[in-house]
Amino acid sequence: MWKEFKAFIARGNVMDLAVAVIIGAAFGKIVTSLVDGVLMPPIGMLLGKVDFSNLFIVLDSAKGIPASVADAKAQGIPVLAYGAFINDIVNFLIVAFAVFMVVRTANRLKSKEEAPAAEPTTKDCPYCLSAIPIKATKCSHCTADL
Repeated sequence: MWKEFKAFIARGNVMDLAVAVIIGAAFGKIVTSLVDGVLMPPIGMLLGKVDFSNLFIVLDSAKGIPASVADAKAQGIPVLAYGAFINDIVNFLIVAFAVFMVVRTANRLKSKEEAPAAEPTTKDCPYCLSAIPIKATKCSHCTADL
């Protein structure tokens, strides 16, 4: 069983998948940083100084109204943190677009490699074996009817 496992791990597909997962995790952190630190603050400013990561709805106001999502969590107040959800949607859209672009590029490269051969424009005369146009009805070399 150990030999089978080593053979499985050594296969190219498993290694490619492992590299993809590691790069994907790093890319996810970069996108999260981009959304939280670069994209959402200007959008929040345009919408009236809104901090999307701190948008929430208090579900139980019996314990009071917290100032932030972090305060609500610390006090154990149930909140619906829809601002974080908006940030996560933006993260997802950026990652999905990046994956789409990678797959699109890979498909284009793959289709160029697998391009079918061009249709032939000539054929050989069965009598003199000279190259003649496909639509020819008479050989221009030996004048045989085709």
